Amino acid sequence: MPLPSHLLPTLVLLLAGSPGWAWVPNHCRTPSEAICNFICDCRGCSDEAQCGYHGTSSPPGVPFTCDFEQDSCGWRDISTSSYSWLRDRAGAALEGPGPRSDHTFGTDLGWYVAVSTHRGREASTAALRSPVLHEAAPTCELRLWYHAASGDVAELRLELTHGTETLTLWQSSEPWGPGWQELVVATGRIRGDFLVTFSATRNATHRGAVALDDIAFWGCGLPTPQARCPLGHHHCWNKACVEPHQLCDLEDNCGDGSDEDTPTCSHHMSTDFETGLGLWKHSEGWARNHSAGCPERPSWPSRDHSRNSAQGYFLASMAEPSAPAVLYSPEFQASGPHNCSLTFYHYLHGSEASCLQLFLQTQGPGAPQTPVLLRRRSGELGAAWVRDRVDIQSEHPFQILLAGQTGPGGVVGLDDLILSDGCKPVLEVFRPPPGLWAPAPWPQLSSQQPQGFCEPGHLSCGDLCVPPEQLCDFQQQCEGGEDEQKCGTTDFEPPMSGGWGDASVGRLQWVRLPAKESGGPGMDASGTNAGHVLSLQRAWGQLTAEARVLTPPLGPSGPHCEFHMAYYFQSHPQEVSCNFERDTCGWHTGHLTDAHWRRTESHGPGYDHTTGKGYFMLLNPTDPPARGPGAHLLTQLQTPAASQECVSFWYQLHGPQIGTLRLVMRQDGKTETHLWSRSGTHGNCWHEAWATLHHQMDSGAQYQLLFEGLRDGYHGTMALDDVAVRPGPCWAPKRCSFEDSACGFSTSGLWTRQTNATGHAAWGPRADHTTETAQGHYMVVDTSPQALPRGHVASLTSEEHRPLSQPACLTFWYHLSLRNPGTLQVHVEEAKRRQVLSISDHGGLAWRLGSVDVQAQRAWRVVFEAVAAGVEHSYMALDDLLLQDGPCPRPASCDFETGLCGWSHLPWPGLGGYSWDWSSGATPSRYPQPPVDHTLGTDAGHFALFETGVLGAGGRAAWLRSQPLPATAVSCLRFWYHMGFPEQFYKGELRVLLRSARGQLAVWGAGGRLRHQWLEGQVEVASTEEFQIVFEATLGGQPALGPIALDDIEYLAGQHCQLPAPSQGDTVVDTSVPATLGGALLLLLVLLLLLGLLGRDWMRKKGSCPFWGRTAPASAAPGFDNILFSADQVTLPASVTHNP
Repeated sequence: MPLPSHLLPTLVLLLAGSPGWAWVPNHCRTPSEAICNFICDCRGCSDEAQCGYHGTSSPPGVPFTCDFEQDSCGWRDISTSSYSWLRDRAGAALEGPGPRSDHTFGTDLGWYVAVSTHRGREASTAALRSPVLHEAAPTCELRLWYHAASGDVAELRLELTHGTETLTLWQSSEPWGPGWQELVVATGRIRGDFLVTFSATRNATHRGAVALDDIAFWGCGLPTPQARCPLGHHHCWNKACVEPHQLCDLEDNCGDGSDEDTPTCSHHMSTDFETGLGLWKHSEGWARNHSAGCPERPSWPSRDHSRNSAQGYFLASMAEPSAPAVLYSPEFQASGPHNCSLTFYHYLHGSEASCLQLFLQTQGPGAPQTPVLLRRRSGELGAAWVRDRVDIQSEHPFQILLAGQTGPGGVVGLDDLILSDGCKPVLEVFRPPPGLWAPAPWPQLSSQQPQGFCEPGHLSCGDLCVPPEQLCDFQQQCEGGEDEQKCGTTDFEPPMSGGWGDASVGRLQWVRLPAKESGGPGMDASGTNAGHVLSLQRAWGQLTAEARVLTPPLGPSGPHCEFHMAYYFQSHPQEVSCNFERDTCGWHTGHLTDAHWRRTESHGPGYDHTTGKGYFMLLNPTDPPARGPGAHLLTQLQTPAASQECVSFWYQLHGPQIGTLRLVMRQDGKTETHLWSRSGTHGNCWHEAWATLHHQMDSGAQYQLLFEGLRDGYHGTMALDDVAVRPGPCWAPKRCSFEDSACGFSTSGLWTRQTNATGHAAWGPRADHTTETAQGHYMVVDTSPQALPRGHVASLTSEEHRPLSQPACLTFWYHLSLRNPGTLQVHVEEAKRRQVLSISDHGGLAWRLGSVDVQAQRAWRVVFEAVAAGVEHSYMALDDLLLQDGPCPRPASCDFETGLCGWSHLPWPGLGGYSWDWSSGATPSRYPQPPVDHTLGTDAGHFALFETGVLGAGGRAAWLRSQPLPATAVSCLRFWYHMGFPEQFYKGELRVLLRSARGQLAVWGAGGRLRHQWLEGQVEVASTEEFQIVFEATLGGQPALGPIALDDIEYLAGQHCQLPAPSQGDTVVDTSVPATLGGALLLLLVLLLLLGLLGRDWMRKKGSCPFWGRTAPASAAPGFDNILFSADQVTLPASVTHNP
């Protein structure tokens, strides 16, 4: 019985994916409490494999992330109805209300977890639960991305279960924002086991479509035992190390509580509000409360800080700005100028108008009578308890005042107030500060006092009350412009800083300081020493590391709105030469895009060049999902050491859709100089490259080096390692595409580097070979009589190549005009010059491949000479020179041990922009691949590879194209291919096409049902004109991870194929029918086609078959018939390549 169509997508997902909710056993012998504790205790991190993490190590600062690309990472559905969670991806469902792409890759090929649409009448809740997790540090944060369109779901909720208590960390009702939304929640310190549950609730009016992706635990692992601690750090009882500022802060940073049980901590005065206010007194507005009986306010704290429990107590206030709530201490005296400090935890959530201010009220003769503001926190800091600390310096007795206020819907909270042992109580009668109960004498307590007759939140200017929605909307309402004064525009001279407010919750913060005290250049952007700047300073927060400073809500704005600012970076000069093992040396990431190069440790598919186990710089276009196309890695200003310097480096460009890597030099007062670039995949291995820097030493100019990564998509990675700069010029490069320079070639004034981007080039091909576009560059010489008379020679000479340790092959692509340009000669110049190749072919429209074998034990050069024939409108062009180890292969033949042998993997227009790659079984890869090659039969051998999982459900393809081959009456193409697909429902397809000026012909094809072994394929080909062989990889079903690999391609010109003798033990032998069929089969095919044409005419006249009533476009170009011949059938597909 056929399945209902609406069940097919679900069935496909179940059959295609990875283990889904299945648990992967842990084979590492580790205590149960060490499993899922955010620490890699086992080699390969197998103890964390089903705890939301996939990787081989967890260096500090790296989150434990699940992107659902491989499996569900231990998260499982615990729903009790058909409304439930399922691992899914947008490419598997052609329609529906869910996301059109995942968050990790931003494409329809990435995976996430989602609840499908459900239209039951009863309210339902779908619950997704984490694996059992163990121990969370006080700094632990859970970050995830969710997608829920308005009308899809009634409520989303995130809960944490610890012991018998379940805490609601976050809950929200619609309306939802468009696209993927980020959620960041602090879990706090958790002892023992706990679970996290994300649930979606729908009712009869909701479709119920919700998706989750990229669930990450940040900073959740406790410190590991160390033999010794850095200087100044505290050595815990469990041998872990914590920083000095983490002592006596009522947070268990060690993991065993020993950082809170030191002799110093016993002299501190702590108030946790569990049993009362302790030393403190309060005015109206503060209330001691807990979360278990909290009022119905979404912004109310879900737990206290002391116990991280809904049963714990804290102080909370919802006081309005007109009557702030004040908490005050008894009188203290500081025992020394730097000994007294107050550490406290505060909570500001639910309103941008929330504000907490800390004042110092001094007492005694000569003391200031008005309170002094020491700290001010305002705005929305999120639903978390944030640590802060204030050091108190006072010669007089003092009181501490904490004043809180908020706007509609907001809550201000306090918990765990800790006075250090340097704060000594004054033995006098406790007295409240004067004027405490009358806020009028305390204008400093609020910067947003309502004025006149206006409602709260409105701005009074003259007789006008400006509502909040008209503040900072770039349209002046008040005559004096008061409504636009605190809206971001500022030079930071006024104390209110244009409305900018620090919203940091970690170890860094933004502070307005005099320029001379900021640690910067000592002056502001206008050059004034007395000016003020916004400076990055250390802070006492314990959560997210990054510092944030925000304006008030702005807008709306027009499409041409611009933001301008002046900024200053300070760092110390360091070396450019770097292997990245210890740090990034003198290199830093650019800040103009949100894609970044990251120093990464070798693990999984990523490995460095230096040792194979060290560090390197990685640009992953999916981490984070960057909006901009590029990422910059650059040096500071450098002083040249010589007039010529050589910069060398190792790079990796790997993946079916990776982009361009470029090296640029910036010089003082000059434009950028492009030194080097590579585009597209270059195989899953490291390559060495170098470029010569040219300096004018007498100018005193400095320079910067810049690596720029420009992505084309989301599939692949770029990497850099072992950068070195030395005096003197470089050797001639092994590869030259002429895209950025002439690669050091001397041209004798006749060869020129050219592009046809304008379409008005006087001579030369319309497109280069590298990019196959008019924007690409190549070298060309005009061989017309007026430019180069008959018999005259134009030379193109390379720089010196370094001596060769073994024979090598030099390949190049040349283009000769249709009119006879003459002869292209190739010479190798070592001690003397010798000719190694002479080309006098007729011209054409295609680039052709030339190759010469080179042996040189000393430094050598290659010289290209154009010997003119004296014909008008003629030229010769060169592009894409490549020097590789080993002898040159025969045309269109390759064992892939040293590269692609002239086979082009450049993406073909209209096929989706994907490329074949080059790899080996021994090379770690993020994509599935054969474990061994066919040539050597080992994991050290290489092959060509394409991962079909990057293709979408639309069925695009990737081409691997040979060099142009001459016409042939019969030739044999042999090759070995490998396919590996997880399920029979998902299969890739490999086809062989012949492509010429007449069109293309499919001559061979195989599906993915033959898998996980190398199989031989062969086909006889024939063409009456010049042609190319194309291997096309595509899909025969829904998207699925599965490789198609090729090896040992042989093109035997002028030879018939010999059917291989079946070897013993072979289970599958793949053979093919020649493209040029014998008489009987050809006659039968012609008769069938004639009958088909007669039948179509008859059906047209009858008008009874709508299919035959369609007419083909009249402009169809002549070419090969799209007939696909395979071993067991003949088919006529509508499109072989799925061109749109």
